[in-house]
Amino acid sequence: MKNDNYEKVVNYILNNQDKFYRLAYSYTKNKDSSLDIVQNAVCIALEKYNTIKNIDYIKTWFYRVLVNECLAYIKKAQKELLYEKENVKKDIYHEEAYDKGIELYNAIDKLSEDIKTVIMLHYYEEMTLKEISEITDTNLNTVKTRLYSGLKKLKLLVKEV
Repeated sequence: MKNDNYEKVVNYILNNQDKFYRLAYSYTKNKDSSLDIVQNAVCIALEKYNTIKNIDYIKTWFYRVLVNECLAYIKKAQKELLYEKENVKKDIYHEEAYDKGIELYNAIDKLSEDIKTVIMLHYYEEMTLKEISEITDTNLNTVKTRLYSGLKKLKLLVKEV
């Protein structure tokens, strides 16, 4: 049983690594840091795969690990001030998917982390609000409020540009 779950976790990670990197990059705006975050999340998942109560929920379980790693990185980076914003801009990762909506993407980046997480998971990772609620360990109504609040803020931010 454990080997079967382990194989499912490994296959899930291998099949979705680009999505994981994209999400981590949306938080850090730094290629190396994003790779580190994904690597840490993968290590945690492989070490703790046996804590998954139902393997059918591997997606929400892994995204919870990944989002927690992203938020921990941001918290640590803010405390340590490892780099200045001008240095981050030099290491920008370019992905064609963001070309068309660069203004929207930049506007999303201006939102608070809790709202940004909901919007990124819902629209970029195509997760349901229930899945986001489970990943963020937040009440479903709070997730809905953050989504609608974020959309209103985005509408204003995009109009400014």
